[in-house]
Parts: sequence; structure tokens; C-alpha cells
Amino acid sequence: MSDFLDAGPQSHAEVNRTLSLAFQTDPALSYILNDDARRRERLPKLFDLLVQDDAISGRAVHSTGHEAAALWRAPGKAESEPMPFLTELWTMWQIFGLTLPRAQRVVESIDANRPKGNFWYLHFVGVRPEYQGKGWGGRIIREGLARADAQGLPSWLETATPENVPLYQRLGFAIRCEWDVAKGGPHFWGMMRAAV
Repeated sequence: MSDFLDAGPQSHAEVNRTLSLAFQTDPALSYILNDDARRRERLPKLFDLLVQDDAISGRAVHSTGHEAAALWRAPGKAESEPMPFLTELWTMWQIFGLTLPRAQRVVESIDANRPKGNFWYLHFVGVRPEYQGKGWGGRIIREGLARADAQGLPSWLETATPENVPLYQRLGFAIRCEWDVAKGGPHFWGMMRAAV
């Protein structure tokens, strides 16, 4: 039996919890939600949306004990969907409040630097803090890469965490571009891995 499972609706809450805990110190989300208490409160609301959306447009994957989780967008589905004006805007306001312009700058910069083409997009991957440094991140990423390889497709990701760049390079990703988000935002690395 595999250590990793596709997340059905019954496991979305645990995937949300894994990613919310893992991203508390993420540079991009810390820039957007720059108050620690607000970030702890609001990241679960954000990941509630993201887990549901990415499970539909790709895959939400978790380890059997929920140590790690990954959100993948399928080929052709990497672009952020335009927000329906009233419903999504209100939800985004509830999550980001006055920091919504910072969130929009980050999303727009990611979209502008992501290449076009047919690839699997590793949207988010995270490991619960008590399991970090034990190989869970690499293992869950390799699970997704094996699926991409079986389809003969490359994989793309971006990260604002400098310490993650060498991990991704060991997994076969190469830096394709770097950029800074306007108005003091984080530095990002865009990375692609060819199918093997």
C-alpha cells in the first residue's frame, strides 16, 4: 500500500490543517498576512478554498498519517481563475482584509512569471512542523513527479523560501527565473523539471 493517497472530501480538513501549519512561516504568506495571530486564524480559511479547488482542477494528495500534503494543478489548469465579482471577492476580503492588495500583487507576479504550456503545477506542498526534516517533503513530491513522468510531462513550481531551492534541485528542478514582488514583496524562484 502507498504511503500517499488522493484526498477525498472526507480528508480535505486534514490536508488543510497540514498546509496551514506548514505555511505559518512562508515568506510570501507572511508578507501578505504580516500579523502572526491573523495568519494563524486566516490560513485555514485560505487553504479550505485552495484544497477544494485544486482537488477539482488537479490533485490533493496526503500521506496516510497526514504528515505531508501537496496540491497539484493538472496540465492546462495552472492559471489562477478570475474571481467572480461578488462571491469570491467577499471571501477573499474575509481572508485577507486590508492586505488584499498585497495578496493580489503576489498572485499577479506568480501568474506573470509562470510559463505557458503543458505541465503539472506543484501549487503547494507542506509538512507538519513536527515532521519537517524527516524526508516527508521529498517523498510526497516524488510521488507527484512519478505520475508526471508516467505521462511524459514536466513539472513546475515556484518558491519564496530560499532553503527549499536546493531540495527542489535535488529532485531535478532547475531554476528558470527569479523575481521580486513589487512594493517590498518576497523574492521568488521559478523552477521546472523535465519528465524522465
